Amino acid sequence: MSTQISSATNELSGGIKLISVCFAVYNNEGSLSILYEQVVTQVLNKFPQYMFELIFVNDGSSDNSLAEILEIKKITGDVRIKIISFSRNFGQMPAILAGWHNAKGDAVINLAADLQDPPGQCVAMIREWERGSDVVISYRKSHKASFLNKVTSRMFYKLLLPSVPPGGFDFALLSRNAMDAVNSIKERNSFYQYDILWVGFNAKFIPYDKVVRPIGRSQYSLSKRLGSFMTGFINVSYFPLRFMSFLGLSFTLVGCLYSLSIVYAYYFKATPFQGWAPIMILLLIIGGLIMLMLGVLGEYVWRVFDEVKKRPSYIVQKRWD
Repeated sequence: MSTQISSATNELSGGIKLISVCFAVYNNEGSLSILYEQVVTQVLNKFPQYMFELIFVNDGSSDNSLAEILEIKKITGDVRIKIISFSRNFGQMPAILAGWHNAKGDAVINLAADLQDPPGQCVAMIREWERGSDVVISYRKSHKASFLNKVTSRMFYKLLLPSVPPGGFDFALLSRNAMDAVNSIKERNSFYQYDILWVGFNAKFIPYDKVVRPIGRSQYSLSKRLGSFMTGFINVSYFPLRFMSFLGLSFTLVGCLYSLSIVYAYYFKATPFQGWAPIMILLLIIGGLIMLMLGVLGEYVWRVFDEVKKRPSYIVQKRWD
């Protein structure tokens, strides 16, 4: 459907290609006016041969982010600005998906709203798209963040996406074909970086320097990082289940061998009187492993249950076109 809309838009505009730039907005008050100015001057003005749409998705911000976007649209009268506001905070991934689902462009760019991703990088990404790349990924070659954030980020992406550059990516451009392919994936607990690579279109990786957020502070806490890691890891990997099977088999073999030693000791009258120590050790270890295995299984079952309910990933309260 989005392809048909894009084609119709292009026909009405005389065949001029449209580029969509999507922003997931959550408590970004103060940075949005600067972001808009940078996008216009550093990107839009450099490509007069294309039409643009700027899609701002307000993810239930508790500050004045929505009011700031509406004020920008009112003052500038820029018809390229489209605003989608959620009924509450649904999270970064649903906000990104909402932008993608509503993007009509021949190319779609996902750009952070906190100014950590320099808008000027979009120029190089669009140039690569013009050369024929369906997916253009900007990866962080440097990251002015804390040591803990750097380490956790590298570990996160090394486990989930071992084939991509260290530190992973958030900043990407997708052609219409690639965007439609990613949008066809209907999963609530999706991991969009994996989905972008999974669809299999030719991807080009280009480096950039991630900058320090000039206004406000990151909303992406350590607990959210761990939650994203769990969702992504379980969504893309069966390793935990296979590892549990391996552990179960290993401890079964060890238990059988230990049982033979007990039988041997019984018949040769060598059973120790103080046998409670090894028994307690085995009970503690095996009991802990059982609880761990049940927890991992519970994570998978919860996600299956979440998918079966088929609730929407987000609820749109209001739109401004």
